[in-house]
Amino acid sequence: MSGRKDFLNQPAPENYVAGLGRGATGFTTRSDLGPAREGPSEDQIKEALAKRAQQLGAAPPTAYGATEKKDEEDDDDRYQDPENEVGLFANGSYDRDDDEADRIYQEVDERMDRRRKARRLVSSSHFVSHPLCSPEANGLSEILYVTGQITDLKPFNTYREAREKKEREEYERNNPKIQQQFADLKRALGSVSDEDWAGIPEVGDLTGKNRRAKQNLRQKFYAVPDSVIAGARDSTEFQTSIADGGPEPSGNDQADGTMTNFADIGAARDKVLQVRLDQAAQGSGTDSVAGSATNIDPKGYLTSLSKSEIKAGEVEVGDIKRVRILLESVIKTNPKHAPGWIAAARLEEIAGKIVAARNVIARGCEYCPKSEDAWLENIRMNENHNAKIIAANAIKNNDRSVRLWIEAMKLEHDPRAKKRVLRHALDSIPQSVAIWKEAVNLEEDPADARLLLSKATEIIPLSVELWLALARLETPENAQAVLNKARRAVPTSHEIWIAAARLQEQMGNNKVNVMKRAVQALAKESAMLKREEWITEAEKCEEEGAVLTCGAIIRETLGWGLDEDDDRKEIWMDDARSSIGRGKYETARAIYAYALRVFVTSKSIWLAAADLERNHGTKEALWQLLEKATEACPQSEVLWMQLAKEKWQAGEIDNARRVLGKAFNQNPNNEDIWLAAVKLEADNGQTEQARELLQTARREAGTDRVWIKSAAFERQIGNTEEALDLVNQGLQVYPAAAKLWMIKGQIYDAQGKLPQAREAYNTGTRACPKSVPLWLLASRLEEKAGITVRARSVLDRARLAVPKNAELWTESVRVERRAGNVAQAKNLMAKALQEVPNSGLLWSENIWHLEARTHRKPRSLEAIKKVDNDPLLFVTVARIFWGERRLEKAGSWFEKAILLDSDLGDTWAWYHKFLAQHGTDEKRADVVAKCVLSEPKHGEVWQSVAKDPKNAGLGTEAILEKVAKILE
Repeated sequence: MSGRKDFLNQPAPENYVAGLGRGATGFTTRSDLGPAREGPSEDQIKEALAKRAQQLGAAPPTAYGATEKKDEEDDDDRYQDPENEVGLFANGSYDRDDDEADRIYQEVDERMDRRRKARRLVSSSHFVSHPLCSPEANGLSEILYVTGQITDLKPFNTYREAREKKEREEYERNNPKIQQQFADLKRALGSVSDEDWAGIPEVGDLTGKNRRAKQNLRQKFYAVPDSVIAGARDSTEFQTSIADGGPEPSGNDQADGTMTNFADIGAARDKVLQVRLDQAAQGSGTDSVAGSATNIDPKGYLTSLSKSEIKAGEVEVGDIKRVRILLESVIKTNPKHAPGWIAAARLEEIAGKIVAARNVIARGCEYCPKSEDAWLENIRMNENHNAKIIAANAIKNNDRSVRLWIEAMKLEHDPRAKKRVLRHALDSIPQSVAIWKEAVNLEEDPADARLLLSKATEIIPLSVELWLALARLETPENAQAVLNKARRAVPTSHEIWIAAARLQEQMGNNKVNVMKRAVQALAKESAMLKREEWITEAEKCEEEGAVLTCGAIIRETLGWGLDEDDDRKEIWMDDARSSIGRGKYETARAIYAYALRVFVTSKSIWLAAADLERNHGTKEALWQLLEKATEACPQSEVLWMQLAKEKWQAGEIDNARRVLGKAFNQNPNNEDIWLAAVKLEADNGQTEQARELLQTARREAGTDRVWIKSAAFERQIGNTEEALDLVNQGLQVYPAAAKLWMIKGQIYDAQGKLPQAREAYNTGTRACPKSVPLWLLASRLEEKAGITVRARSVLDRARLAVPKNAELWTESVRVERRAGNVAQAKNLMAKALQEVPNSGLLWSENIWHLEARTHRKPRSLEAIKKVDNDPLLFVTVARIFWGERRLEKAGSWFEKAILLDSDLGDTWAWYHKFLAQHGTDEKRADVVAKCVLSEPKHGEVWQSVAKDPKNAGLGTEAILEKVAKILE
């Protein structure tokens, strides 16, 4: 390792100035060129060079020491280059070559100085005087011209240097350097004490931008919160009453004299939760069922906006002033802009200054005499007499404005005056349809109205409205002629063709197919409407009572624009459903009829049409439709059974049997038809005939369903042993039929044979491990026997076999709750909600049985957000409102639950129970009728009642009453 020190540890060279080599000697200003700090002097440089040469063992430099430069014209420091690099190479080696180069450069510099001085002298004077060549001395009249080199320049140099020195001093006196300006202040700093130095403030940012920002920040103010104002108000309040038995306020309550009103807090909390529940219901109610949860009715929205009027007291004065300033700027910058004047006038009207508003709009009419809106606004703001004068002036400036003429007519109260105004208007604007319509409406005599319309159609032959109005006033024969003229005048109008079709329907002439000719003519003129637009026209005809015209429109235009490759069936079904949703049943019926002509064997269309007739048609029409359906689709057992059911419900048992006989002929060995026949005979008390039918069905079509129905039938009529024998026979054929195992266990349970029932359920769960009802029956049997541990074990095994099942989790929670283990029930519910978070059954159980009464409403709001649409959850919310006596809210939630799922019998039962206490007789009867029509089949309590053998043969209404009594 070398003993030499590294660069950073070496001592700095003598006279070293940091950054001097790169010119970093200070800053330079426009008034003070040159470095702010003086560099090394010439003597210092010579001394440094000599010392450097001595250290290197070289000869001393002779360039700057041989002849000292005598230059009195030496530039001042302010004229030096700020990037002077003197001393940049002071640390380099200096040899003889460098010395010789410096000497040569020095000689060159001196020679250049002499030449420069000579040039200055010659340029100042081309002629010189000399004693030897003066005219007085030699008597010569010529002046000798000096052309030789001038060597003696001292007089001139002395004069020039004095002059330049004087100019320099004058310049320095007028333009002193910054250093000289602050020299006296620097000298005064020597007398400053240490305390004065410590007391000097920190230099802040005094730039204009930051100063303005800080000033604006200091000018900001913030509104005081209401809580602070209320606290200041109540701080000096004295209580003049003492609560009975109330505790003494302590701590901070005594200090500030205020008390917390928990009743008000609870009421506010309930109100907030109610609003949130309403919002959730609006987002997930009936609209979401129809798939339009985010739809907005634009007409209703605009209507609500138009109804909302701003009163003068509801607007802040500051807002009015700011808007007034803005509007004044608008009307000043652009006085020809009528909306600005209107806005300014309405602002004054809102502010309650009606006179100022009238003055503003009057000025606006002066600046904008051709603006209809300005004149109409002026007429609106003035009284009747002044309004008439304003209307006359407006019409003078705008005699072609229909709106102004009609407004002037409305200002008149006498019918003759109104007619007079409209006649003047027709003289000015004979082509205005609106004015002709107003004139016709004023005529009380139909004959006069016909004359006006005849004249109007002559002047405006392209107006369809006038032609149709004239046709409505004429007799049917004349109306037909008028419509023919209108059709020739306006061949592209579909309204005229529809009016002609309605006229034929009114006359009873159904032989002429007007709509067929209309489609051909409009297609020829390329004026054919879209299919959706034709459906809209058909619905209009239905609404006005023209049912035949409605059907003709659908029949001739429903297939327009659709090819065979398109999904025409689904499109037409959607059209029919949309019409039903709008209450246009005749249009939907016509759509189904047309679709059935194209798709004759489509079972789905027949069923949809039958459903329409069942809900909105007559019994005879439904029978006729189902008979046609069975002829078109003889292999569809559903249509046969619907027809038989309708006949049976109407009391025509023999006709129902004949229908089922025809169904047997068309569909031999069909289990649905067999079971329908058995149900028909059993419900009518024909037990032996039903048993024979079941025996034949087991022999001809021996499915597991037939065996289940056979065992259930024998059990319902009380033949327990026969039912048990049928179950055993059926299990030998179908060991995986879970319902057979359930029936076997229920029979043993009803007989009190718990070991046999337990064995049946255990064997069934091994044979059918995915059957949730079988697991539930096994668990309830153990719980009934008082063995809660075994019931818990059964449910644990069930959840392993059928994971993420809400019914099994709910049953586990109920077992713990019925056993009194509420903490364990809550623990299980937490696990269940983690595994099945979207189950309305779990949320309902949690809200109603595991939550405190005060926590039910917020928990229901959370559940609605998680589950979205669930009828069980909606019923729970309705029951919460019912308990709070919010009857209207409760009823609306019950109806939403029914709309979500009309097949859930428990919902109908809860609603019926609610109406039994708080509803009217008409409402209860309506709900019962709708329930019977819907025929619900599912529901936890509903199924337990409906499938009980004791309740065999009961109708929907009787089951509804029983379930409503059981519910708690």
